[in-house]
Amino acid sequence: MTLLNPQAADALAAALKERDLPGRIHLIEAEVPGRLVFTTSLGIEDQVLTHAIALAKGRTEIVTLDTGRLYPETYDVWAETESAYGIRIRAYAPEREAEERFVAEEGINGFRHSVAARQACCGFRKVEPLARALKGAAGWLTGLRAGQSANRAATPLAAYDAERDLLKLNPLADWSREDVDRFVRDNYVPYNVLHDRGFPSIGCAPCTRAIRVGESERAGRWWWEQEEKKECGLHVGRTAGSPDANVEPGREAAVFEPQSATTETQRNLEMAR
Repeated sequence: MTLLNPQAADALAAALKERDLPGRIHLIEAEVPGRLVFTTSLGIEDQVLTHAIALAKGRTEIVTLDTGRLYPETYDVWAETESAYGIRIRAYAPEREAEERFVAEEGINGFRHSVAARQACCGFRKVEPLARALKGAAGWLTGLRAGQSANRAATPLAAYDAERDLLKLNPLADWSREDVDRFVRDNYVPYNVLHDRGFPSIGCAPCTRAIRVGESERAGRWWWEQEEKKECGLHVGRTAGSPDANVEPGREAAVFEPQSATTETQRNLEMAR
């Protein structure tokens, strides 16, 4: 049984390194006692984890932070994912009073006024709902990869999050974007069509744009800000990685061939039963 401390996290990370993705999910569920929560943004990495968790039919809860400013395409893939896997993804929304107060004081798009205003917006739309989602959790699963940005370059497979007193588990930490794309194609995983339109990373609609050829994967997030400040606050802290690490070289956004993801995913689920 894994205890909640840095040494146990390091041991678990070493064990996870030797396993494939289904094996990693199984090991996490076997070794981490207590509530397990996977927070999905419904982006392509998180869709890979949703696929693996749904097939495992274990005890990991799948939740999402519905900021109220997501792209319509994100809500579409949310519905498609629930239909494909026969699951419900629990939503955590911003507190109404906090949202109303921010809009009244800053304006509907007031997050563009300053970094502080944008972080305040992320605070009530993401950080506070995340705290509610993780209340009482022993393990927090994410779709973070080390190659996504400089801030995430040191992302481990498992780490102890002292601020939240839980294990933060990143089963895709050592995957490349090519690994993710290949898994999605090979397993007919439903994905957000915005990924086909130059969006390797997808967040709130007003804060995300398609990237240009040669830009890093997260260049389209809060593009009006300085690169070193571009995190929403969910993954900033002792387990988020080193901001001094090198950025992975940018690449052109991946393009997928259209396919009937829902039908093929349901077929895979039937075969797994």
